[in-house]
Amino acid sequence: MEHQKQPLISPVPGTERHIDSFHFGPADAERHVYVQGALHADELPGMLVAWILKQRLAELERQGRLACRVTVVPVANPIGLDQQLMDTPLGRYDFESLTNFNRRYASVADIVADELEQALSSDVAHNRNMIRDRFAAALDAALMKTGPTTTLESLRLTLQRLACRADFVLDLHCDFDAVEHLYTTPAAWPVFEPLARYFGAKASMLATDSGGQSFDECFTLVWETLRQQFGERFPVDYGCQSITLELRGQQDVDHDLAGRDAQAILDWMTHLGLIAGEAPALPELAYPPTELAAMDFLYAPIGGLLVFHLEPGVEVEAGQLIAEIIDPLTDRVEPVRAAQAGMFYARSQRRMATAGMIVADIAGHESHRSGYLLAP
Repeated sequence: MEHQKQPLISPVPGTERHIDSFHFGPADAERHVYVQGALHADELPGMLVAWILKQRLAELERQGRLACRVTVVPVANPIGLDQQLMDTPLGRYDFESLTNFNRRYASVADIVADELEQALSSDVAHNRNMIRDRFAAALDAALMKTGPTTTLESLRLTLQRLACRADFVLDLHCDFDAVEHLYTTPAAWPVFEPLARYFGAKASMLATDSGGQSFDECFTLVWETLRQQFGERFPVDYGCQSITLELRGQQDVDHDLAGRDAQAILDWMTHLGLIAGEAPALPELAYPPTELAAMDFLYAPIGGLLVFHLEPGVEVEAGQLIAEIIDPLTDRVEPVRAAQAGMFYARSQRRMATAGMIVADIAGHESHRSGYLLAP
């Protein structure tokens, strides 16, 4: 195992933060897996899974079974991890910029594409390596030319530089109160479908571009753009495929669950030949994939007590009652119903709703949204 530290910009004198990355397997391996936890720093299940992966990968490395390079970043967001307000951790948004930590990653597709055609050939492996070199160079140039000016900007750029050469990027998150689910692209679904099975995903939502330039998509969108621009003349594959795994809810920081999730990732890697050995038989897929554009956010029509009638993880029908909002002063009771049939997979932890608040999420089957598809 190799331990590296990447310093971040110090926000004020006397403070220092850095990103710790842990590297396993042959440095010259053909394939590379990148895993990070807790980019939203109040979503801690991924941090525990990453820690367990460190221990198991170290043992696999000692056994000589790693056939790939693996980078693990257990604490992807030391900025948000240090944000507390009245004993409440608030790690989804940066206090200084009010920006979601998982949005607005640098888009370098145009820079990579500039004069790329002259460097491409009929060899897909050559093209893949050339694009990766240019991707890394574009990020390095952003660092050298103007450089990040805030700690948040340096965090984003550091994480992108760590992952930009990876074949597979796994971003470990969780929801507020939820069952296992995931987000990936339609193009990446075939390679991640076995992971969805091992993980037991109750919902798998697919989108090429969800609109927020999130961490996982800042890699895949580069390759998607280049394939569209050059793919008819040159063989350009998907040199990076990414996935966001949602490890249930924020309170699910549990050794048994984390051990199971870490093993699911290792079983998937074994299934792909990234770890030497025989992978377990693939379980049944818990729920079919759906388009992210078919997912519904259910909103509170009024403020009041939020009383759920269902637990996450059940299939619902259109019009089925999910929750009620109760105004204890006026006795007004407003139902919150499913807009369409689908999987009720996540809900709010709060039990006092404000008007317009997201109450629950349902993975439906009828696509009806476009543009920005994510929560704020």
